[in-house]
Amino acid sequence: MTAGVEPAGPFRIYLGAAAGTGKTIAMLGEGQRRRDRGADVVIAFAECHGRPVTERRMAGLEVVGCLAVEYRGHEFAELDLDGVLRRRPQVALIDELAHANVPGSGRNGKRWQDILELLDAGIEVITTVNIQHLESVADTVERITGMPVRERVPDWVVRRADQIELVDSSPEQLRRRLLHGNIYPAEQVPRALTQFFSTDNLAALRELALRFVADQTGAELSAHLAGHHRQGPERILAGVTPAPGSDAIVRRAAQMAAGIDADLDVVHIASRDAGDQGLAQLRQVARDLGANWHQLHDEDLVGALIEFARGKQVTQIVVGATHANRWQELISGGSVVRRVSRLAARAGIDVHIVASHEAALP
Repeated sequence: MTAGVEPAGPFRIYLGAAAGTGKTIAMLGEGQRRRDRGADVVIAFAECHGRPVTERRMAGLEVVGCLAVEYRGHEFAELDLDGVLRRRPQVALIDELAHANVPGSGRNGKRWQDILELLDAGIEVITTVNIQHLESVADTVERITGMPVRERVPDWVVRRADQIELVDSSPEQLRRRLLHGNIYPAEQVPRALTQFFSTDNLAALRELALRFVADQTGAELSAHLAGHHRQGPERILAGVTPAPGSDAIVRRAAQMAAGIDADLDVVHIASRDAGDQGLAQLRQVARDLGANWHQLHDEDLVGALIEFARGKQVTQIVVGATHANRWQELISGGSVVRRVSRLAARAGIDVHIVASHEAALP
């Protein structure tokens, strides 16, 4: 951004494929530029990890002190949300959007919830996040790397940003930075090189980050064009059951919806005597992905699904393989899938069948 140009908006995110891409440096650099133009900027939380280059970028910027929180015999530094609200700067720099707050450190369990409070208070926020922490791609990252992703941020929070900027580094650059001690302590480097930071893993994570930013840009373009020549919005429906694997279907449908700037409905249809056991987590995933949740009761699953889709003017239906009796044939090609396809075709609706174990990069 050049001098004299107003910031794009109150919420900016620097996105990276992995640790070490330079997100924190980019965030601090933007903070310095804002300060030089006269903005009131504070560092609310920055992860330095003892790196001199990061500490140099902090020079001259006011720092709001962190909260020191003791938990299970260890002391942790956490964002002082109330301290930032009292200070009330124009711009707050806050690292690690997906961070889970230490229990007892404040009223919110996640840092993204803290950031939303600051935004609602009229404070601009510049933050950072790695691609693996986005709810819609976290499962894919787990399959790629073989490692769990415990800290996740809902996609709708990220997509609320006025600007998302990719901080890109090649796998070779990241591995060199790791070897030089610029990412992890020396004792962690050998294991990281062969696991999370393997060349194949980093290349796949970079592809996911590039694809997410490209989808975001495409959605913005679609919205712009729709404002000038509206042809009717796309709407996607995901049909789910409480069976294991349904959350992956919702995430896949969310990726499809994001790519074309479509609304997403998640529908669970059960017989009238069925309970809702096991659906709470699925409802939460749908909410985190910005989807609309619908729970219906009907003995005719296929008919109810198509009727709902017609009523909502759905353009695409996404279903997948589960262990629920009524959905089993959707993958096997039996009568149910033929009926869904036939009725959907009559209604002008496309049908997508998602396998229970998707490829690493769908």
